[in-house]
Amino acid sequence: MKTLLLKKEEVSRLISMKEVIGTVEEAYKAFSGGQVDQPPYIGIHLPSGGEIDFKLGYYKGNEIISMKASSGALPDNPRLYGVPSGMGTVLLFDARSCALICVMDGSLLTGLRTGACGAVSAKALARKNARKITSIGTGNQARMQIRAMTEVMKIEEIHAWDRHPESLSKYKADIEAEFGIPVIMAGSAKEAVEQADILITTTRGKGSLVEASWVKPGTHIVAIGTDMKGKQEFEPEIFRNAKIVNDSIEQCIDKGETFHPLDRGIITLDDIHGEIGEILLGRKPGRENDEEITIFDSTGMAIQDNTTAYKIYQNAIEGNVGTFFEFIA
Repeated sequence: MKTLLLKKEEVSRLISMKEVIGTVEEAYKAFSGGQVDQPPYIGIHLPSGGEIDFKLGYYKGNEIISMKASSGALPDNPRLYGVPSGMGTVLLFDARSCALICVMDGSLLTGLRTGACGAVSAKALARKNARKITSIGTGNQARMQIRAMTEVMKIEEIHAWDRHPESLSKYKADIEAEFGIPVIMAGSAKEAVEQADILITTTRGKGSLVEASWVKPGTHIVAIGTDMKGKQEFEPEIFRNAKIVNDSIEQCIDKGETFHPLDRGIITLDDIHGEIGEILLGRKPGRENDEEITIFDSTGMAIQDNTTAYKIYQNAIEGNVGTFFEFIA
């Protein structure tokens, strides 16, 4: 049999953000609909200080098993080894035979599907008249979130804050050049958060960056940065009277932002409204009034990699992109 090889440049032109939003919606529905077998992901912390994570998932709907290996936090890689500081590789297996059908670069995949999740949550949980976005953090994922949000809403202005002024200035220049959306550089996190209709956090925070008193009624929060133990971006008190929605309750109460208010006794498991997939399936309501504070806590799931990578694979086959090689004689 033949296996398809897709390089980074090929992957980058094989899928649009609009398509990724669709694959992430499919993933959430499949997960909450009981169509997914997704073991806990494995993370290996390396002596160098970096890490490599492995996420594995099987989706009954497409009969595909995916495995993604992603590494990060290795800043000396370019100098020492001539490779990027963070890399990713995705393997796709036909679940009927367990044959390897595709090997693709996965360095873009995580950013794309994580960016799309914020847009999916905004459709279900943000106010219909939301126009102002606040971005706490101005790195690559902050940009990806805006790329996805522009697909589902009209953004009038963005308020941004970052600990590093040079990163903030570059974010403003890049976003205004790409989208023509005015970016207001805030003098403090508080100043930015107070303006938000939708608040997006994409930092590597180790403590509460956002305080409860800053968040106005009706705000939708997209909590992206906390995806492993030890990370935190929000004062846990924010969760007390909010509508809390997780991508995976099992993951979020263990390593997501939801862990912190649970750990402090501010909320109980019964206070978690549900998973985003349950809302998309119509089993639970999304936003119910304009005064609710809604929180979408996303830790990222293998099923998002699965549906997105499979769409890339399908587009490659249809467009005759990539290189086939003999893997099994």
